[in-house]
Formats: sequence, structure tokens, C-alpha cells
Amino acid sequence: MNKDERILKAIYRAVDTLNQGLVAESRIEKAPNAELYGRSSRLESLDFVTLIMAVEANIQKEFGVEFMITDEELLSKETSPFATLGTLSDYLGKQLEDQSA
Repeated sequence: MNKDERILKAIYRAVDTLNQGLVAESRIEKAPNAELYGRSSRLESLDFVTLIMAVEANIQKEFGVEFMITDEELLSKETSPFATLGTLSDYLGKQLEDQSA
């Protein structure tokens, strides 16, 4: 399994955990284009934070590194890494590369 697959696996585990506590119409689809943040998102703000914290924990466990996803400036960027599961995965891949460099 390559790094990108491992990242998606960690994200999808967090989605599974979050979805267990959500009503059906609020659940996140496990697909790269599933929206997380913005007008079309199904998530309440607390659910979003819970998901991000679970993703952080899963990335730390999967890659054995201390990892913080959140940054106040990220949410205000024109193209947020939190827009979809795919943009989150891409962002995490770049962050992990930067950490190992």
C-alpha cells in the first residue's frame, strides 16, 4: 500500500467513526469528492472538528509521527484543504512530505 492509499485509509477510518454517530442524511460518503467544509457540507461545526481530530489521530498512528492538521489560516484560504476528502488527502500528503524532508 502506497502513502496516498494509507492516507485515504486513515481518513476513511475517521469518516466511519464519525458516521456511526450521525443521522443518515448527515453522513459523509467515503469518496474523494465528498464535501467537508463550506456551503454544501452536511457537517455541523462540531462534527467537522471531531472528524479532523480523528484524522489527526489516525495519521499519527498510521505513520508514527506527531501531526497537527489545523491552522487558523487554512480555513480562510480561497481553496481550502478541508473542502473535500480528496483535498484533505492531498494536503496531508504534502504535509507528510514536508515533515520527512
